[in-house]
Formats: sequence, C-alpha cells, structure tokens
Amino acid sequence: MAPKVLVVLSSQGQIPGHDHQTGWFLPEFAHPWEVLHEKVELTIASPKGGEAPLDPASVKMFESDPVSTKFLNEQQSLWKNTQKLADFLPRVSEFDAIFYVGGHGPMFDLHYDETSLALIRAFAAADKIVSAVCHGPTVFIRATTKAGQPLLANATVTGFTNVEEDQAQLTALMPYLVEDEMNKIPGCKFVKADQPWGEKVVVSKTSDGAILITGQNPASATGVGKEILKALGL
Repeated sequence: MAPKVLVVLSSQGQIPGHDHQTGWFLPEFAHPWEVLHEKVELTIASPKGGEAPLDPASVKMFESDPVSTKFLNEQQSLWKNTQKLADFLPRVSEFDAIFYVGGHGPMFDLHYDETSLALIRAFAAADKIVSAVCHGPTVFIRATTKAGQPLLANATVTGFTNVEEDQAQLTALMPYLVEDEMNKIPGCKFVKADQPWGEKVVVSKTSDGAILITGQNPASATGVGKEILKALGL
C-alpha cells in the first residue's frame, strides 16, 4: 500500500482589511505534487473545505514554469473540492505525513487554526512526518507537543525570510513575519539560503522527535517533496 500524505491548503482568499487577493501559492503545491503523486496517496484538505483559493499572483508569476502551468490546467479538482480539515482529527492514524502548502493565506488562517494545531500535535506525537514550504511553516510557530512544549523548540527550521517578504513588497500587509516569530522560539534555529529566493530545505526533528521538513520559498518546493519521499523510505 502506498503511504498517505495529508496536504493542507489555506482557505484565506483575501488579506483582511485590504483589497488584496491571496491564498495558496501555485508552485508550492504543483512541484511537490509532481514529485509525490505517483508514489504516495495524497488527500487534500483546507479549514473550510470546498474550493481553496489559489493566489492569482502566483499564477502570473509562474506562467513560464511548465510544472506549474500543467498542474494548473489539469489538476483543478484537487483544490476545488478539498475536504474539511476537522474531518481528519479522528483519522490521523491513516496518514504517514502532513504537508502544508505556502502562500500568504496560511499567515491569516492556518497560523491560528485550532484544528490545524491539534492535527500537527497529533502527527508529531505519533512520530509522523510534519512538513511545510515557504509561508507554510507559519503553522508550526504556535504548535506545541502533547506535553505543551513549543514544537519548534531546539529544532532547525526555515521559511520565507524577512528579506524575501520585503522584496515581495508585502511586509506592510503581514500581521507578523515568519523569520521573526521563529527566532522568538527558545532554542529554535532559523536558517536560510545564501541568497534570497535560493533553494533551502531543512530536515530536522520536532521537540518531541518527529521528522520536521521545511522549505524556504518556491524554489524549495521540489526539494521538500523529495525529502518527504526520502523520509517515507521511498
């Protein structure tokens, strides 16, 4: 039987208080999907279920990326019919890994989502793989172990950097910055690529010993998919 991975997308389609569309970021789902879909069974969920909003800026930005455009044209059912995240709380034992797609959406919903935090806690406690890319690692900032410790305490981790957020010209619209928040967690070591937008994938352990896989930015999405496969023994 193929391993099972729960893929989580944001349900947030707009930046609160601003006329700025957001959502999940196209290459950060397309590239891991490309790596994973023939070898694992992928189930797609979001906080609200139904259609998970795709950030239109990511479509434009990656229109010359063949993996992203093929995924956009052929796999729309994946994000137009997501299952509700809450439905998976009693089903953690069915899965081997959880993966959070980035984009600015997770900064506003999944970062705070109690169902998501409970799922992360359950996956980590069961020694299952927890993973995310770009803004996706924001979901781990408030996450804790069953014992109540910060999940990222003493972990090495990456995510979208302050410099990248500045260069994307969206810092002013963000409620916080991923890099800043991770650096506040005791013992958490935030690392990044030598250059902004360079590939950086980090495999570490959560504070309760589960495998933690994080990627810095869109360029890291393929690498995250490959590390998930490796961690699954494939």
